[in-house]
Amino acid sequence: MNIYELLERAIVSDDIEIKEKLTTQCLVYCSQNEVSVERSFVPKVFATPSYANRCTIVDPRELPARKDFDTKEGLATLVHAIAHIEYSAIDLALDAVYRFADMPMAYKIDWLIVAKDEIRHFKMLYEMLEELGYAYGDFPVHCGLFDAARHTANVALDRMAVVPRYYEASGLDVNPQIIKKLDNRRKNPRVKKLIERLNIIYKEEIEHVQKGDRWFKYLCQREGLEEDVYFDILKQYEIMDKHRPHLNVEARKKAGFTCSEIKRLGAKECV
Repeated sequence: MNIYELLERAIVSDDIEIKEKLTTQCLVYCSQNEVSVERSFVPKVFATPSYANRCTIVDPRELPARKDFDTKEGLATLVHAIAHIEYSAIDLALDAVYRFADMPMAYKIDWLIVAKDEIRHFKMLYEMLEELGYAYGDFPVHCGLFDAARHTANVALDRMAVVPRYYEASGLDVNPQIIKKLDNRRKNPRVKKLIERLNIIYKEEIEHVQKGDRWFKYLCQREGLEEDVYFDILKQYEIMDKHRPHLNVEARKKAGFTCSEIKRLGAKECV
């Protein structure tokens, strides 16, 4: 089996069932076999995200405000925004396997498991969208995560630093803040359901950032680099100085960040 052909098909498809089927095939195969790569294999750099035909892509500043959670539409805009992050994360996890073929088998299995998790997260949220009378693609989205993957397409170390260890770690900061905003509406069964699903996602995303942390440190060791190269990479991609108002110290520590790193990212305290 050529898993790279399957991965490419999964990445470019906008059908979640196809993505799930191909991801499962790749995970089963990698769990039972060695994977060889043809010398002629060159991973493609994808010009557009797989959701381009399904969603209207806009500048992040043009996204609708998400605040009126007491209405179906207001709650749907929030669910849609989170579903889009999960959908994007599917392709990023698959791309991490597809693009960096020289990485160990344990790395491939880790990111295929992450892709399976992200598919499940997306489907949980998509079900909620349908219950609210909407579908994925009914609201505009931005392509920030796709751009991050495109910009880090050539360097595995940069990919691990920027995607799981920066963007996904930022999700650990944001998720509890969303739950906090929703908490006083918990009597609404739809809001309660969303909070329950956000809690599931939150716990599993810590594990995803842990995987990114593990492989970032593996690559630092392999390339003879100090781990504080992380901050050089953030500066290179102009994301070091982005505002981080609510660093989730405990979640980041569980995911592998040191207190020194957490403080350098902006936390006042970390013990």
